[in-house]
Amino acid sequence: MSDLIWLSEAQMRRIEPYFPLSHGIPRVDDRRIISGIIFVIRNGLRWRDAPAEYGPPKTIYNRFIRWSRMGVFNRIFAALAAKGGKPDQLMIDATHLKAHRTAASLLKKGLFPDV
Repeated sequence: MSDLIWLSEAQMRRIEPYFPLSHGIPRVDDRRIISGIIFVIRNGLRWRDAPAEYGPPKTIYNRFIRWSRMGVFNRIFAALAAKGGKPDQLMIDATHLKAHRTAASLLKKGLFPDV
């Protein structure tokens, strides 16, 4: 597949300082798994529909869930946004989504990332 997303070495160097330390068994290739997470989210796929080039879907899913709960992605996004400086242009999106009434309980269960 030519439409696969792979983070470059420069991109990985920018976000690696925010990764949690590996304890015990070394982690599976971070570049491959993070690229798989981006691919799945960008294309709106189910985890099990991730291309095999990114590794086992369960590994991609587990890394996403574990790091989301730890706030790793929030720290990465905040750091990258802070380094960007003041934007020249701001855009407002009028898109909205209806949430199911049970979605409010996700915050209480700790399944929703920090805002």
